[in-house]
Amino acid sequence: MVTEEFKDRSTAVLDVRGMYRASERAVVDKVLRRRPGVLDVEVNPVAQAATVVFDPRVTSVADLRRWVRECGYHCAGQSVPAHICDPMAEPDPPGGERDHPDTTAVQETGATAVLDRRADRETRPASRRTAVPGHEEHAPSPHEVMGQEKREEHEDHEEREDHGEHEDHGEREDRGGHDGHHGHHGHGDMSMAAMAADMRNRFLVAAVMSLLIMIWSPMGREMFGLGMPVPFGLREDVWALLLSLPVVFYSSWIFFAGAVRALRARTLDMMVLVAVAIGAGWLYSVYITLTGGGEVFYEAATMLATFVLLGHWFEMRARGGANDAVRALLDLAPPRAVVIRDGEQVEIPTSEVVVGDLMLIRPGSKIAVDGEVVEGESEVDESMVTGESLPVHKAPGSEVVGATINRNGTLRVRATKVGSDTALAQIVRLVQEAQNSRAPGQRLADRAAFWLVLVALVGGALTFVAWLLGGATAGTAVLFAITVVVITCPDALGLATPTAIMVATGMGAGRGVLFKNAMALETAARVQAVVMDKTGTLTRGEPEVTDVVTDGFDEGELLRLVAAVERESEHPLAEAIVRHVPGPVPRAEKFENIPGHGAVARVGDHRVVVGNRRLMEKEGVELGALAARRDELTAGGRTAVIAAVDGRAAGVIGIADAPRETSAAAVTALHEAGMEVIMLTGDTEATARRIAERLGIDTVMAEVLPGDKAARIAELQRGGRKVAMVGDGVNDAPALAQADVGIAIGAGTDVAIETADVVLMRSDPLDVPVALAIGRGTLRKMRQNLAWAVGYNAVALPIAAGVFQPAFGLVLRPEIAALSMSGSSVLVAVNALLLRRLRLPGGD
Repeated sequence: MVTEEFKDRSTAVLDVRGMYRASERAVVDKVLRRRPGVLDVEVNPVAQAATVVFDPRVTSVADLRRWVRECGYHCAGQSVPAHICDPMAEPDPPGGERDHPDTTAVQETGATAVLDRRADRETRPASRRTAVPGHEEHAPSPHEVMGQEKREEHEDHEEREDHGEHEDHGEREDRGGHDGHHGHHGHGDMSMAAMAADMRNRFLVAAVMSLLIMIWSPMGREMFGLGMPVPFGLREDVWALLLSLPVVFYSSWIFFAGAVRALRARTLDMMVLVAVAIGAGWLYSVYITLTGGGEVFYEAATMLATFVLLGHWFEMRARGGANDAVRALLDLAPPRAVVIRDGEQVEIPTSEVVVGDLMLIRPGSKIAVDGEVVEGESEVDESMVTGESLPVHKAPGSEVVGATINRNGTLRVRATKVGSDTALAQIVRLVQEAQNSRAPGQRLADRAAFWLVLVALVGGALTFVAWLLGGATAGTAVLFAITVVVITCPDALGLATPTAIMVATGMGAGRGVLFKNAMALETAARVQAVVMDKTGTLTRGEPEVTDVVTDGFDEGELLRLVAAVERESEHPLAEAIVRHVPGPVPRAEKFENIPGHGAVARVGDHRVVVGNRRLMEKEGVELGALAARRDELTAGGRTAVIAAVDGRAAGVIGIADAPRETSAAAVTALHEAGMEVIMLTGDTEATARRIAERLGIDTVMAEVLPGDKAARIAELQRGGRKVAMVGDGVNDAPALAQADVGIAIGAGTDVAIETADVVLMRSDPLDVPVALAIGRGTLRKMRQNLAWAVGYNAVALPIAAGVFQPAFGLVLRPEIAALSMSGSSVLVAVNALLLRRLRLPGGD
């Protein structure tokens, strides 16, 4: 458990490959929790990753990596986009401020760091240093220093890797045995696809050998009428023993190695059950063979292994599909980037790009890291990172995100964030942490799985004793005991929710909806009321022209005259009018800004006055019929800008913060899902009502002070409702924290995003019902899977124990039990994958 005494903490998402079974998560979990400095661990065998919260004053990523490898699994460090991040880099403590200084500060700091380190590196072998003739006394520029710092860090990482590999190899040789060998070299560093292929190969060997054993077994003679002579004149049981050796020492060795790892970690998992079942049947048969012959179970033991491996193979293929989203994210960033140094174009690895580098982005190329456009214009496809389907126009001053695609023009981009600070790395981290987190239901299932393994082992022993006391032969008692142990494997229970969470978070990431943890997914499914901030959430957060009322003037001509005056102003309302007018705008002369009132200028032969009523009174302009229209616009929550030409009132322009294009559709989708929609805003009642009526919102809470927003959320919660809050600003952060589910619009402030449980990267209100729909679909799948896993074990255990054999003759052989158990796990995984068929608002 995480305690309050640890104020300084870091979170690392570790790459942990080699977990064949869901239950193997307990090995890594138990071992790491016992290590100094580790505060919390969440292991996800589907993602082949683990989120570890640790005290950086006590331990480090290097220690965590070493401990995982000692468990028998592969670990390269953090699970990050390796071509842009260093897997062995130490993560920043959560909650602390990330350091994003300007380029100059970074360069100066980097120069100092590198120069300080160089004093300690004079003893490095000459082969690791490069001297440039004629430049021995050359003082490095800050930019050169930063590049050198990156290269030296990379060399340090290589040295750590070399040392770590050598050390681990030596440790494995010292320990000896198959556990270390198979734990790392056997399958530890495989991808999920390679592990599935390895499982397939093991299955094929077991299937062939099991079929051959079956041909020369009593069961084969009874079922198929075969009577083939045993090769080389051997006894049947001796021949079966020889054929079983590849099944036990190759195909099934992963189960024995996994059982040893679990027992070393002082835990029990599915590997222990399968190893006990196969080992007991095979060793009993070997004993009978070596003592003169009799009833043996080589065909049962090998067929048991075959069916378990078959189920594992199918299940791993399904699990691999659940992790597609994160694998796609990890591969998004380009491996290399073109930078301009000393006026020359240089292609370098993306991991060597430093803050301040000027990158050249050609049409069709991916942008390597986050940056700011300094030259050129283009359309950039950001769909792979934000989920936004339409290309976004970029010009000097625009921010760009790494891994997005430059569509047409050539851009020169100054790198502002690199490595783990890039948006892509942060998104990957967020998605991984969500996938590795456990819902409350899964925590209960994990505890139940441990006890179920214990029940299986004790139940198997009791079954063996009961049948012996009942007068059965030792062989019959062994078969029933093995069947109980096999069929009670809790693997389906372990897979019930992680696979659903993997699929759900992957679906969300593809749509630009990022869930921070499994709790957010589960709580989102229970939301009954959605509270939405107005400005920046339901609306764009910038004014735009909504109405144009004229009196005796052509609308287009009046707008051009007004735009000519407003183009000289810096007021946000003036910018809205200029944006609204298409085509060329005439030039204004003798412009005069009147603070708090408006502006006056000459446009051609006309004197144009633009402003509020007080300015019109000062200029002696009578509004006439426009006065009523002006009052009507104001009452509807709009800002009214009055225009006069040559001393006569010419028109009134209504300006307001307009709703986003998808706001109405979002409200409709929420209503269709049976949720109440509430607008919470500090704006006036009239302004809030205008937007609410246009969007069809049920309830309006207007003129609410920023400090009172959280209190309003708490008031709704006291009524017994689960509340989601959607916001984007600093003043929304307390309300986001108070709500059962806080949803931050991605274009909002860092404080809002940090406080929220869900982040909408596209800043699209329609993604609110999308997030809640994913939550409901995920909870439904988790409940279905848990119900199946628990129900299966409740029904299967008494059948396997032979309870119904005396009355009904109902008996399960071990190999059939293995097929049933594996089929249960496959069913759970496939059911979770069906979540991808969920219909989402917006047609996706």
